[in-house]
Amino acid sequence: MPERSRPGSFLALMDLDVAGDDRFVAPAAPERSGTMYGGQFLAQALGAAQRTVDGHRAVHSLHAYFLRTGDVMLPVELEVERVRDGRSFSSRAVTASQNDRELFRMTVSFHVPEAGWTFAAPEMPEAPAPESVSLTYNAFSRANGEAEDWDGEARAMDLRYVNPPTAPPGEPVLEDQRLWMRITDELPDDPDLQAAGLAYLSDSTLIDHAVLRHGRRWQDPRLVGTSLDHAMWFHGAARADEWLLFDQTVEATGGARGLTTGRLFDGAGRLVATCMQEGLIRWMGE
Repeated sequence: MPERSRPGSFLALMDLDVAGDDRFVAPAAPERSGTMYGGQFLAQALGAAQRTVDGHRAVHSLHAYFLRTGDVMLPVELEVERVRDGRSFSSRAVTASQNDRELFRMTVSFHVPEAGWTFAAPEMPEAPAPESVSLTYNAFSRANGEAEDWDGEARAMDLRYVNPPTAPPGEPVLEDQRLWMRITDELPDDPDLQAAGLAYLSDSTLIDHAVLRHGRRWQDPRLVGTSLDHAMWFHGAARADEWLLFDQTVEATGGARGLTTGRLFDGAGRLVATCMQEGLIRWMGE
């Protein structure tokens, strides 16, 4: 296992080393400075948990807390607790640490595939084809004062804004936010790896959207923002390396926190995953 992942490579990021019984070491991601991307915690912790369950059981939900920031220059130590193995479900608890400091904690539930009723309330919103959308996350960030690249070579994903905010800074953006997104690596036909890719993608831009409700941009240096907790439900198998529409709705903000729901649709219009995240949105300006 590489001690550091290749910049922008999801496959390298998921190259976990076995360090003992239900213990793993995940490579660092030194391609970007500052704090560790929350999606890295989600994907690597899920990957560790997947390695401790029967291969026929697929993740159907996860619930995570981001406790401390991580050092992007250090590997991540992952420890899995086998909470329960039943006839249909398996539960795991995963902690992520660096230098004996717990940074992240997640519970994961796996389910044996079985037949059942199928229904999905939200329909996929109308959106232009991803190939026709040219505004990348990097371009939007640079236009709003952020010099550092955050996707592509910096992160293992490609993000493209369907409806970037048109209101000038200071005016609230009230519409839902939509982006096309995918893992940049071509991934093998491994359902576990694809699910980890969905988890990796799901942490992106949710806090950004909550900030837009108040006429601010996450690139503003007067804003302190970070993920606090994250929940995700997987409704069916999907490829994370193919275009997915991420439809986001702000549920509430208050007390320097914002709660956002995200829905991931595949190219066929199927709702493949739903997530919710509360984030810190502390405004340090006047």
